[in-house]
Amino acid sequence: MIIKQIKLSQKDKERLIRLKSKTGIANWNVLCRWALCFSLSEPTMPAPEGVAADSNLEMSWMVFGGEYQEIYTALIKQRCIHDGLNTERETLQQQFRLHLHRGISYLSATNYIRNIDELILRASEKIRR
Repeated sequence: MIIKQIKLSQKDKERLIRLKSKTGIANWNVLCRWALCFSLSEPTMPAPEGVAADSNLEMSWMVFGGEYQEIYTALIKQRCIHDGLNTERETLQQQFRLHLHRGISYLSATNYIRNIDELILRASEKIRR
C-alpha cells in the first residue's frame, strides 16, 4: 500500500466530474486508474509541484486499486526506479500524487476525451507507441 487515503484537489474533482459526464464512467476510482496509467505512459517525469488536497473527494488505497492494488504499487515503484528516484514510502506517495494529478489533467484537456470511445482510442494509441 502506497498511501492509506487519497484526497484530491477541488480542481481535479471538477475535472473528474466532467470526465464522468463525457465517458459515462460512474466511479471515481476507475477514472483515477485511467488517469494514473496515462501519466505513467508518458516518458517524462511529472512536474514537482504541490498538489492540493482541498476537496471532499476521498478514497482509500483499497478502493483506488481494488483487486489490482499490488499492480499499481509495482507500477509506481518501477517508474520511480526508471526515473532514478528511491522507492521509500514518501517518494512513492509523492510520485503517485503527481502522476495522478498529471493524468487527470491530460484526460480532461479540452476536447481530448469527448466520450468513452475516445478514451479507449487514446489508450490503444499509447499502447502502440
